[in-house]
Amino acid sequence: MLKQVEFLVRKDEYSHEEFVEWWQGDHADLARDLPGLKRYTTSVPTNPDAVEYDGVLELAFEDMAALEEAFDSETGQAVVADAADYVDFDAGERMIVEETVHVDEE
Repeated sequence: MLKQVEFLVRKDEYSHEEFVEWWQGDHADLARDLPGLKRYTTSVPTNPDAVEYDGVLELAFEDMAALEEAFDSETGQAVVADAADYVDFDAGERMIVEETVHVDEE
């Protein structure tokens, strides 16, 4: 399983609360339809004033080809365009990682 992990920073014109409402609301509704998406999680800090990021995004795909196809799709382009209104892309970190699960008791 391949994951795209992003540490997101909101644009200055939005409060943390406004960002989270959009991110876990309208944006999540759009992003969950990415083709080939296997898992999609958002994590919000419990004390946003104590950290430099507004959230952590994880998108899981079968492989790199599936990830690339997802963002090349019409839905993928709409997701990126929507995010551009709220996310400061230059402020956060992004990694593509291979996931290794050591415990999964969900």
